Amino acid sequence: MKVIDFEAISNMGITPMQCYEWVSDMLAKKDEAILPAKISMKPMNGVFYNVMPTVILSEKRVGVKVVTRYPERNPSLESEILLYNLENGELLAIMDGTYITAMRTGAVAAHSIKLLAKSDFKTLGFMGLGNTARAAMKVLTALFPEREMTVKLLRYKNQHEEFKVVFSGCDNLKFEICDTCRELVKGSDVVVSAVTVFEQDVCEDDCFEEGCLLVPIHTRGFTNCDLFFDKVFADDVNHVRGFKNFDRFRSFAEVADVVKGAVPGRESDSERIIAYNIGIALHDMYFADKVYAMSGETQEITLKAPKEQFWIK
Repeated sequence: MKVIDFEAISNMGITPMQCYEWVSDMLAKKDEAILPAKISMKPMNGVFYNVMPTVILSEKRVGVKVVTRYPERNPSLESEILLYNLENGELLAIMDGTYITAMRTGAVAAHSIKLLAKSDFKTLGFMGLGNTARAAMKVLTALFPEREMTVKLLRYKNQHEEFKVVFSGCDNLKFEICDTCRELVKGSDVVVSAVTVFEQDVCEDDCFEEGCLLVPIHTRGFTNCDLFFDKVFADDVNHVRGFKNFDRFRSFAEVADVVKGAVPGRESDSERIIAYNIGIALHDMYFADKVYAMSGETQEITLKAPKEQFWIK
């Protein structure tokens, strides 16, 4: 059994394009996996333990990811992954899941943009500028290295300036700083929200122009859009089945069905589309299996992520 920590994974040199390809592979093979709904336990106010199991039959791997949240901890979210050999039940590795979670979630968002945005999208609005947003932008710049894009950032503390610094070497990006959600959403071809909590919807219906793709990674803040957007997609139906407006979606399908060609994705540049792609344990386990293969003979002795907040650089 290998024990692989945060530092070992972050130093492996995993590229944004690798992340995109791994996400794409698993979405195409989703029907070949066993993917129960996650178990969410909330023993105290603001504290949760999410348990996410999956079996990847094609790779002969079984895994369990446990995500914990303690509001006063820094970072508040941490996760660990157990990876097993399906053929004999051997525990192959215990590894930190913090870096994997950030990169797979960002890659899923970028995959949704490539798949469902207007083909000529040029303006992107980002709110919530932490690791997930950075990871998504990393993958997008790898997918579209030559495309001139305007990236609108919602001002928050100093994160908007730090975000600009991370991508200062991308000459194809032009940044604009917005002071309100309405200013950010209005005129954006793609809106990505990585804000963890919104207590209420953040923008009126008229902010979302024709052709807009909305990617609410943490799902909060956009319930009004459920009612008038033309199509809603999700990476797993169990992620959205409990939404109050689920039965009122105009059109719903899983992203995997679009990838396989079973249902159409975007059919016109005027469609408004939501992609509730939170990321599924299937992605975590596939990433974990790749990390296990890349780890060689190195065995680490600690599972914990850094005590201080880390940033994708």
